[in-house]
Amino acid sequence: MARAPFRADHVGSLLRPASVGQAKKKFAAGEISREELTAVEDQAIIDTIANEERVGLKSITDGEIRRENWSLDFFLGLDGTEVAERATAPRGHGGATPTSNVLKIPVVVGKIGFSNHPMLEHFKFLKAHTKQTAKITVPSPTMIVSASRDWRDIIDSSAYSSLDAFYEDLGAAYRDVIRGFYDVGCRYLQFDDVNMAYLCDQNMRAAMEQRGDDPEQVFDGWIKVLNSALSAKPSDMAITTHICRGNFKSAWFAQGGYEPIADKLFNQLDYDGYFLEYDSDRAGGFEPLRFLPKGKKRAVLGLMTSKTGELEDPALIKARIEETSKYADLDQFCLSPQCGFASHEDGNLLSEEEEWNKLRQIVEISQEVWPSD
Repeated sequence: MARAPFRADHVGSLLRPASVGQAKKKFAAGEISREELTAVEDQAIIDTIANEERVGLKSITDGEIRRENWSLDFFLGLDGTEVAERATAPRGHGGATPTSNVLKIPVVVGKIGFSNHPMLEHFKFLKAHTKQTAKITVPSPTMIVSASRDWRDIIDSSAYSSLDAFYEDLGAAYRDVIRGFYDVGCRYLQFDDVNMAYLCDQNMRAAMEQRGDDPEQVFDGWIKVLNSALSAKPSDMAITTHICRGNFKSAWFAQGGYEPIADKLFNQLDYDGYFLEYDSDRAGGFEPLRFLPKGKKRAVLGLMTSKTGELEDPALIKARIEETSKYADLDQFCLSPQCGFASHEDGNLLSEEEEWNKLRQIVEISQEVWPSD
């Protein structure tokens, strides 16, 4: 029986239809109501679900169509957070430059918690409109203190006097996240995580050290928070993580192979699957996959890029999948794009047709590699 993560899977975000962007502009200008905007989003999500099912995907997301970006909307729905603006947005590599120098980030100003989160209703809408497995993607809890920023600038000292105290409440909040989505019918949840990839980048590790943080101690702290959260995982719920090197309008932010994190990532965290970027040399080789423990855990190979519209050579993709069998059982692998197609509402630099062609090709290749699934 097929189980998540699936042989052909995807990270979650999809290009926003033009209708949604137009409706958001009208809403911001006061020309339409919130209800009218929601109706446009609802129809776009229904159409997106139909396209996901049409290309043969078994995991169905809402494409993150209601979100401004992959993490901000979720974090602002937590208790104890608000938005802050930073004067300089980070510059990515290989893609379009940001349209603004202002970066919006979540900051912690009170006790962190999960209650009455709007994405519970978003998931219920998704689940009601698909017969396949509905999947929700949320940022990893540790992303609120991203490795690219000093946590001391994120957490108000009047709310938490220490990082340990914050982490204790953060783990508890995410246990409620897991329970909350489970209670509304979610059986496939994904934690998106850029921090882990930042620990693979020697320049970023050096920057952490320069501000007074030991990368390995930071890593151990993240593991503690994640395990605290994952302790609430029911036995019939799959929880995966996506390790991302950055994805904004086809740009990237980090580089380096998985060797610095692989052992702890695979063996100290109770995830069912790991979405791993493998579409370029920035991700290094497959050797770190040797740490994947034998058993039910799966590594989802992000061999197909979501940053450009050109289709990959199926023979080359199949050869690369076969290469991974040197390090773990082929039965423990799946195939996906290396990231989502629209971590931000602006989306990557490809067309919707190219996006769906990519996803269809992933399904076709996976059926050839794992015909019994």
